[in-house]
Amino acid sequence: MEVLGHEYNPDQWLFFIDSSKVNLKVVLLHNGNRFPPVPLAHAANMKESHKSMKLLSGKIKYDEFKWKLCGEMKVVTLLLEMQLGYTKYCCFLCEWDSQDKKNHYVNKLWPK
Repeated sequence: MEVLGHEYNPDQWLFFIDSSKVNLKVVLLHNGNRFPPVPLAHAANMKESHKSMKLLSGKIKYDEFKWKLCGEMKVVTLLLEMQLGYTKYCCFLCEWDSQDKKNHYVNKLWPK
């Protein structure tokens, strides 16, 4: 942050990790969007897995800085080692049945 001319406060930055089938990208996002994203890592040809994300977060010393995590549900699921894939109840907060194809566009009232 000194090189970029920013005063560093870990509470003002979010740790954003994005993955695809062939690479991982890690950036720091400013909480108020006052500053541009700060790229931390880019790993090409790494598989989308908990092991590779853990390795990458270890290399950038995530445990030392304790940034708040920001990312899509799939990435958070990988980091927390939760079940992946096409699950019946994809969210731990709701009982929306993601496999009920015939009612997806018909049913208006889903259980809470």
